[in-house]
Amino acid sequence: MRHSNSCLLRVFLLFAFVTTAATSAAAKSEWQAGVAKRVITPPQPMWMSGYAGRKGPAEGKLHDLWAKALVLQSPDGERLVLVSLDLVGIGRDVSQGICKKLQETHSLRRSQISICTSHTHTGPVVGRNLITMYSLTEQHKSLIDEYAVFLQDAVGKVVAEAFSNVQSASVSYGLGKATFAVNRRNNREADVPMLRENGELKGPVDHSAPVLAVRNEKGELSAVVFGYACHATVLGLMEWSGDWPGFAQIEIEKRHPKAIAMFVAGCGADQNPLPRRTVELAQEYGQQMATAVDKVLAADMKKVSGGLTSTYKEIDLKLATLPDKDTIEEDTMSSNTYIAGRAKHLLQMIEEKGSLDQTYPYPVQVWGIGNDARMVVLGGEVVVDYANRLRDEFPEKDLWVAGYSNDVMAYIPSKRVLLEGGYEGATSMIYYGLPTAWSENVEEHIVKTVHELADALDK
Repeated sequence: MRHSNSCLLRVFLLFAFVTTAATSAAAKSEWQAGVAKRVITPPQPMWMSGYAGRKGPAEGKLHDLWAKALVLQSPDGERLVLVSLDLVGIGRDVSQGICKKLQETHSLRRSQISICTSHTHTGPVVGRNLITMYSLTEQHKSLIDEYAVFLQDAVGKVVAEAFSNVQSASVSYGLGKATFAVNRRNNREADVPMLRENGELKGPVDHSAPVLAVRNEKGELSAVVFGYACHATVLGLMEWSGDWPGFAQIEIEKRHPKAIAMFVAGCGADQNPLPRRTVELAQEYGQQMATAVDKVLAADMKKVSGGLTSTYKEIDLKLATLPDKDTIEEDTMSSNTYIAGRAKHLLQMIEEKGSLDQTYPYPVQVWGIGNDARMVVLGGEVVVDYANRLRDEFPEKDLWVAGYSNDVMAYIPSKRVLLEGGYEGATSMIYYGLPTAWSENVEEHIVKTVHELADALDK
């Protein structure tokens, strides 16, 4: 009898081992994903970001701002974490704080984390981002510092929730189109309706709308990530909102109640939604984008096959000739409050560090999503030339190029835009607190790095 029980026990243990191994093998052969969202609307009125002309804190909200997170895991166990924020941008200080916490908590490499902002101009000031644009009291600065701490905590929590929601999934992607973005350097805002009607709009654009869809085991849409190269500058109100990307996310989630929609801004630094300046137009562009996304979701999307790969590098992006201390001191007396504010900021940097930096640690990231899709993730406000050039230089890949990610430290002009000058090429550096424009090698340095990182993924 004892012998019989012993045999029975061995059979049971063998069955349990085989079942566990089979379950584990099945899990490893599947894609997995988890998604979550969390409100990051400031809990109290504070200074709004995006426009220098504002003279006070926010006075209410049109809708909430959100932090959203998507965790993707390929069959071999490799993971990527995408975070989207309804914010004008984040600086290096906040980005590094968030990534350090995520790396420690979830055993991630820096390359596996991408933090993307929508660039809404009706969100709060975050940390040191665009800090020389505003005249702030100590109370305002204190609220901004408190919000930066709140934001880092919120991102940590939403990513943890996304990890807890991980389950079997299928991942696919496709490409849509929307046409409300207009090159603002080449078309006067007042002329746009007539120019559009006559088919006479000028300048480079990127009207592509890439879409990544995540569906659960039942085939239900659980997450949709979409991108577009266009400023979120329809609204200049004193109320919190995600501008047109916020309305687009709301509309997509309304149409797909079980899904979380996430926006990743493209290289739209020189692209505006035109016409603009009304809530109705922000809602209309949101609906146009939601419809473009729906067309992709209803079509035959390309299923992701293969694995996940990631690379990340910070390069020493060179600035042009730096101003000397005498010039900076002279600028502190400027009648232009923004030039004077930057000069005071630069003098403080010289006092703290001894000199100004000739370069900036610029983040470049490339993700491989399956065998065919690549996502290039760039810092700063990147002009459309980069997306158009990179797609031409990677014709064999389905390329998604994002800007406003990981660190929004300044505008990133192409060489063409840099030489042309103007706001995107030069004067915007005043508001970001950088001492001068970029060097003429800015475009080649970034594009060369993208190629190096992409090549590393394919080895």
